[in-house]
Amino acid sequence: MPARASGPAPSRYMVAGGDTLYSIAWAYGLDYRSVAGWNNIPAPYTIYPGQELKLRAPTSTTAARPSSTGARTSTPPRSSTAPRQTKPTPHHVVTSADTRWQWPADGTLLARFSADDPSGKGIDIGGRRGQRVLAARGGSVVYSGSGLLGYGKLIIIKHDDTYLSAYAHNDRIRVHENDIVNVGQHIADMGDSGSDRVMLHFEIRRDGKPVDPLRYLPKRAN
Repeated sequence: MPARASGPAPSRYMVAGGDTLYSIAWAYGLDYRSVAGWNNIPAPYTIYPGQELKLRAPTSTTAARPSSTGARTSTPPRSSTAPRQTKPTPHHVVTSADTRWQWPADGTLLARFSADDPSGKGIDIGGRRGQRVLAARGGSVVYSGSGLLGYGKLIIIKHDDTYLSAYAHNDRIRVHENDIVNVGQHIADMGDSGSDRVMLHFEIRRDGKPVDPLRYLPKRAN
């Protein structure tokens, strides 16, 4: 079963086909670096269907974040399903232009961020089916699929070691995992997958935790 998109993290999680370490961490509001560290998974964070991951910090010791030369603590389970191969994420050099955020779509702001509402981890932008969804900032695509319940067809972009952003409920995804994208690049078409209306659900995570996108996006009239 793919990672669900809300609720507290279980102590352990069994990797399903289509999962990435980033998508699992996203689903449970965790920092992907912490999950990698708890499981001694080095970059590029390859995981395997049937592999069991710890989603909580060990109680006896403080887990360190993994290095590029770290080793696994266990042999990947045998499975008829091919391992989730993740190409090394190309080094993305952050420039002053890369640090700008832009709106991922034009449209009416339907819902705002709410720290107290589990369903309010981002903002909802209304629009029309097929409308262009744009990368809000440059980075690398670390998830592209529909395995996170409640998000429909989803894209997650890693911008640097601190920030990730997500684009949900798409009708069509136009990028693949490991693609490098530029700010303003057309990455998807707006839709209603996993939703009851056509819209874009947009989130920003800082160190794995949801933050209000309106604090980062340029001010505009609703």
